[in-house]
Amino acid sequence: MAESPVRSGKPRGNLPPLEFHVPEPRYRPGDTVDYSHLVIPEAGTVTRPDEACDARDTWPLTTDLIRVLDDAGYALGPWNPHLDPETLRRILRMMALTRAFDDRMYRGQRQGKTSFYMKSTGEEAISVACAFALAEDDMVFPSYRQQGILISRGYPLVEMINQIYSNRADRLKGRQLPIMYSAKDYGFFTISGNLATQFPQAVGWAMASAIKGDTRIATSFIGEGSSAEGDFHAAMTFAAVYNAPVVLNVVNNQWAISSFSGFAGAERTTFAARAAGYGIAGLRVDGNDALAVYAAMEWAANRARANKGPTLIEHFTYRAEGHSTSDDPSAYRSAREAEEWPLGDPITRLKNHLVALGEWSDEQHAGMDKALAEDVRAATKEAEKNGILGHGLHHPFHTMFEDVFEELPWHLREQAEQAIRERRTKWPEWKE
Repeated sequence: MAESPVRSGKPRGNLPPLEFHVPEPRYRPGDTVDYSHLVIPEAGTVTRPDEACDARDTWPLTTDLIRVLDDAGYALGPWNPHLDPETLRRILRMMALTRAFDDRMYRGQRQGKTSFYMKSTGEEAISVACAFALAEDDMVFPSYRQQGILISRGYPLVEMINQIYSNRADRLKGRQLPIMYSAKDYGFFTISGNLATQFPQAVGWAMASAIKGDTRIATSFIGEGSSAEGDFHAAMTFAAVYNAPVVLNVVNNQWAISSFSGFAGAERTTFAARAAGYGIAGLRVDGNDALAVYAAMEWAANRARANKGPTLIEHFTYRAEGHSTSDDPSAYRSAREAEEWPLGDPITRLKNHLVALGEWSDEQHAGMDKALAEDVRAATKEAEKNGILGHGLHHPFHTMFEDVFEELPWHLREQAEQAIRERRTKWPEWKE
């Protein structure tokens, strides 16, 4: 009896053998970088549909790229939000402050003052411009590179640094990894290290807001790598089915730690194009163009507030530095990628726009940067009075057992008493 080709696994007839595909980035360390494969339209050329349009009217925009600022610094086209110069300066200031804060905290980690930090260099326009486009009481479910939203909403830098240092003034009592902030009174949900959990949480919050007849919407951010998680698809399904007043943002910065965007599906189509599969509105925006980001978020927020449903926005950008202080990007990508990125630096682009308008100058910008660096330095010195990593200034030991249960169960109470007793025995000089 002949062996079955199913059992043998042998090729049948003249059929070619199957091939397994593994995505591979275009550039590795040492490679010459060439971004000519990217299709980048001229600023101002993409159409802007009405905010109340049918979702399918936005689908051509999911494979295009919304841009407002041209290379000369001028704002062009129907997506130009026509912001006044003072608002533009405030956005620029918050972006620059976010970068100054990142730089200082990065140095602090290298000096051993904290265990971990994550910068948002090159992505400041996404968090800051979105914060300005949203209402202050809209709820944000962030990822770990949206510190610009907290800063734009006026959250004290000292409180952010206390959390990064996990010191005795940390509102979260050292229970969260540094940079995983939580600020309920600023509409900023707790950052989670579990990828993409914030997406269904944002949709659920938005559904609850609609059920209550509230006027607040929700928004959430994930990286493009996290869009491969099941939570992304669960969120999209619920948002579409229940017409949730939510704006879902995918920050496509090309790299999820050392895995390039192709592993999340970027080789096939854009991340914004997934909106069409769920029947919701979608936009793809130049993430290094603060005016384009503002316009896209304002459009999507207005749509959600008008009960026209959710929007998926892809922010096309580049992670200019390492994923975190634990990462060395030179091990997996070309050092030239960040320098050659064709969409430029978001802070420089907005600065050039204000200069083109006659509302800013290089001298004013340099002065602002110096003043902001001093503000961050002063906040850092103030926070360091409350302690830094390993210097013993932290919350009392007994607090590690608190804030989970309204009443501590008997077995945890016993564990707490035992732990405190053993600590006192080992360190008699120890005080709460």
